[in-house]
Amino acid sequence: MSLDATNWAWRVELNEEKGGCRKPLKRLVLLSLADRAGEDHCCYPSMKRLEKDTEIERKTVLKVIAELIKDGLILDTGERKGITKQVKVYKLIGINGRETIPTTGQLKGQNLPETIPLMEQFQKRNSSVNGTPNSPNSGMPNSAVIGTQNLPIESPIESINKKDWLCFKKLRLELDQADPTVVPKNLIEASWFEREKKAFELFNADKNLCDDLLIYHFADTLLKNRHKYDKAQNGKFNGNSEFLVFSSPQQIYVFANKLAHLPEVISKFSSPGESYEKLTSRIAAKLSDPNELQNWKSWLDEVGFKAKGKGA
Repeated sequence: MSLDATNWAWRVELNEEKGGCRKPLKRLVLLSLADRAGEDHCCYPSMKRLEKDTEIERKTVLKVIAELIKDGLILDTGERKGITKQVKVYKLIGINGRETIPTTGQLKGQNLPETIPLMEQFQKRNSSVNGTPNSPNSGMPNSAVIGTQNLPIESPIESINKKDWLCFKKLRLELDQADPTVVPKNLIEASWFEREKKAFELFNADKNLCDDLLIYHFADTLLKNRHKYDKAQNGKFNGNSEFLVFSSPQQIYVFANKLAHLPEVISKFSSPGESYEKLTSRIAAKLSDPNELQNWKSWLDEVGFKAKGKGA
């Protein structure tokens, strides 16, 4: 999350044309985009994420984004992110971040420009170079002990790979939202989890990403790489009664239909107004993937499926 982007989203003036979206809707979507923005003021939340953040239906979110682009507040960079490379990357336009503030040397002997926020003007005026000594002898101590400690303007807003950047609660939420069929606990407790975590930290060591963005990318990394470990371990399942396998496509559809009528499955995977037939088809597609299939074991047990060893 970028503090500069969020402050800008609260203050920026919005247009409201006849027949267009109302200002409160625009503000809400803009705040959601700003909340996902990095230091470069770019963000790429999915439509599902924006719907969840704003509680606005997808059609309205798309209309609001189109108007924000038209108003010149955001820009479609043309870049695409995500596992499927289909999530649009937007850039927020008009943010005066800390990196745009002139240095003390540039400001010496000059008036501060009006574009610098009031808090940052105060920080500039509160330096010894500009005439207000910041030492205890001058009456304005800058000590944490005394209680007034000004952060340097050059300090980054977001940390780079802090030791405590990983919040497991947020990681579970990201994994669940990215792929509801995955059990986050299985990935977090996997023997290869620490290996992937170390590799991820090394890869992003020189990138100035906030904690939330690191967790977002790490969730994608776990989902993308888990298959190679699953394939490597599949040989260990031979003769193991816990390994799930279907004997035919017809059997997959039969059990997908049973799963589509389970209240737990309906509440977790069904979309509003979706028919049993459509839900059954989506579940059957997931059961056809050997790696996805293992995540459905508890529900398959409820509908009477008996696990068999590989090759049975």
